[in-house]
Amino acid sequence: MRDKTVQFLLLAVFVFSFAGMITVQAEQDHATKEVETQWWFKRDNPTREIEDLPQPEGGPEITERVNIPNPVSNIILQQRYPETVVLSGPATTNKIAITFDDGPDPRFTPQVLEVLQQYNVPATFFVMGSRAIAYPELTRRMVEEGHIVGNHTYWHPNLVKQGDLATLETEVMKTEDTLNDILGYRTKLFRAPYGFLYNELVEKLAELNYTVVAWSVDSLDWRELGATETAINVLSNMHPGAIILMHDGGDWDADRTSTIESLHQIIPQLQEQGFEFVTVPELLNIPYQK
Repeated sequence: MRDKTVQFLLLAVFVFSFAGMITVQAEQDHATKEVETQWWFKRDNPTREIEDLPQPEGGPEITERVNIPNPVSNIILQQRYPETVVLSGPATTNKIAITFDDGPDPRFTPQVLEVLQQYNVPATFFVMGSRAIAYPELTRRMVEEGHIVGNHTYWHPNLVKQGDLATLETEVMKTEDTLNDILGYRTKLFRAPYGFLYNELVEKLAELNYTVVAWSVDSLDWRELGATETAINVLSNMHPGAIILMHDGGDWDADRTSTIESLHQIIPQLQEQGFEFVTVPELLNIPYQK
């Protein structure tokens, strides 16, 4: 009887030990699989949040651009302040300017720069100061590759919602100082977050010696359309002297992949039509630095 009891106890210990080993191995396998899944997601999904990527304070472009009640039209502002606000260049030449907002963004800006280099196209980038200081190498790369950098505020607030001249001045001057530290010059070009301004804000920007650059062709890429639809928005509205609005950056879950893909349709087609891409300062014959 005692021998059978001992045998039973030994068998029980073995069974429990083996079950424990299976459980531990299953947990290890699950953990390994989870890590591999996370790595795969980071590798293949460019919209995954990048640690410490400064976010637009005013909110995502895709929501803010449609939620502002009664913004003052840039066309009206240009008519009121023709020496400060510009929408396009002269219609007497086939020169046009392509512009990008909200960078530098390490997920998308390098790819945009590669496409521009492929087609030998200069562009004008309106950068957030907080992102410029976070990614100074990308900011310098823009200039080194023949592009122009302008001021797009530091934290990308909605200036119309803020309704505060002090906020505007702080945002603009902090970005100006940041870009001067990185690039060695003080930019004279400004574009408002979401393109929203009103009279007093424009007057303050004029006091700060800025040219406010709006646009005449909106790609609507901020809606995250397909590449072909984005390209059609540009190509179907093209005109001599056009300033084209696009984006090389966005909030943490924005995806500018279709923007990058659309450039392979937009640029060669416009070049075939005889349009010449130039920077905004060259298009308007204005200085880019103070």
